[in-house]
Amino acid sequence: MPELPPLSLYIHIPWCVQKCPYCDFNSHALKGEVPHIEYVQHLLSDLEQDLPLTAGREVRTIFIGGGTPSLLSSSAMQMLMDGVRARLPLAADAEITMEANPGTVEADRFSGYQQAGINRISIGVQSFSPQKLTRLGRIHGPEEAVRAAHLAAGLGLRSFNLDLMHGLPDQSLEEALDDLRQAIALNPPHLSWYQLTIEPNTLFGSRPPALPDDDALWDIFEQGHQLLTAAGYQQYETSAYAKPGYRCEHNLNYWRFGDYLGIGCGAHGKLTQPDGRIVRTVKTRHPRGFMKGNYLDKQHDVEAEDKPFEFFMNRFRLLEAAPRADFRRYTGLDEAVIRTQMDQAIAAGYLTESAEHWQITEKGKLFLNSLLELFM
Repeated sequence: MPELPPLSLYIHIPWCVQKCPYCDFNSHALKGEVPHIEYVQHLLSDLEQDLPLTAGREVRTIFIGGGTPSLLSSSAMQMLMDGVRARLPLAADAEITMEANPGTVEADRFSGYQQAGINRISIGVQSFSPQKLTRLGRIHGPEEAVRAAHLAAGLGLRSFNLDLMHGLPDQSLEEALDDLRQAIALNPPHLSWYQLTIEPNTLFGSRPPALPDDDALWDIFEQGHQLLTAAGYQQYETSAYAKPGYRCEHNLNYWRFGDYLGIGCGAHGKLTQPDGRIVRTVKTRHPRGFMKGNYLDKQHDVEAEDKPFEFFMNRFRLLEAAPRADFRRYTGLDEAVIRTQMDQAIAAGYLTESAEHWQITEKGKLFLNSLLELFM
């Protein structure tokens, strides 16, 4: 029987001022006003329906994502956080993150978010180039991004993160590195630095822009990684860098195959049950359906044969060594069921193995898809 993993909570706020051409997240361009109080009431009702799946566990981290959560009023955020605390045991030192766009960060409002319990903010900067921001459909300019970072730094929060993209349309190596230098100069404790990918069912997917080629992308990554390392940031996941002590605990729980409740439009959940079942939930995507009270779209138990792939798909994104004991602890399966695949991965040079751990190698990072295919 598996041990119950740590529990997190993800809350989805689905609205944006406008939809970005690269975005395949469940976000909807705002028409009229945000239904602040009504949506929060539905979020709390959705949470109540999922409570039986939590086995009374304490929540260690909360992440409020979107969409643009900073469109929610501070009073609605207070109501939401009060409602969560009334329904779930929350760890005294819980990390509570909210995503925000620089164009929607207001000093008064964010002070209200902080009073509601938000202690970490993730700011969607993406670029400091006005031309690139326009191309990406962003509603803010570089000055607003700098201002938002200064505001976050001055609030005395537990931490803040800047989201930055590279590999943008027609982006040169020097432009990408200049973006990174400007982000580093703002001294965020955490930097998410990820490559733009073209996703289906997006505007860029139907009309793809010219992106840097593979050689240029490798140069950007290699030189950018050196810049970040020299500035004191440690890479701990494919696209995540942090100063020591400032890794994102919420995302670490995802990647370590922890459990999470997902509430709100389109949110996903993964919840291990005392009997060993792993239940996955998906909530109704569109606000119209969700706000009629139809919260749950799909729910299923993960089949035993799918558990190894799901475990390693998460775990091998992290650069830290994976404790071998966690495989049995969180899947309920004996290591013997993956011995053949493990031996193949080790022989291919994707992993090393010790008595206690599996460690992904540099080759394994480069050929992550090939490594994961062994467990499908």
